[in-house]
Amino acid sequence: MGTKTLASRRDVLVGLAAGLMLGRPALAEGLPRVAVAKDPSCGCCEKWVAHLREAGFTVTVTEGPVNPVKARLGVPRDLASCHTAEVGGYVVEGHVPAGAIKRLLAETPKATGLAVPGMPAGSPGMEVEGMEPDTYAVILFGPEGRSPFARYRGGVPA
Repeated sequence: MGTKTLASRRDVLVGLAAGLMLGRPALAEGLPRVAVAKDPSCGCCEKWVAHLREAGFTVTVTEGPVNPVKARLGVPRDLASCHTAEVGGYVVEGHVPAGAIKRLLAETPKATGLAVPGMPAGSPGMEVEGMEPDTYAVILFGPEGRSPFARYRGGVPA
């Protein structure tokens, strides 16, 4: 009886591990791919990409001049940041938290996309040990104007 119990536990653990390994790609399959354009020398952009991947997104990165990308996608100059992304037909400008992107994709508002202008301290990719995180707005923008979409303090909704 003891051997059977051990085998059952092992089978359950193996099945659980397989399920967890399969679940991660399945989660990524449910989210659209994020295409990021960034300057080759920008380290905070890499940290933001890691934040998105940790949240379940599949991300591709293209390095090179980003201003032509911003112009092509209609990012207003005053909302610009250091990197620009495309996901699910939307533009994502700057250090937008993954949770705000998921909400955008779920709600599908009529807009060009989301932006976090500048580089707020504590936003995803801009975490600095010992530095107090900023409270900042995630802005929904498009041809019909702009509106606050969310507020965050660091990477947490405020």
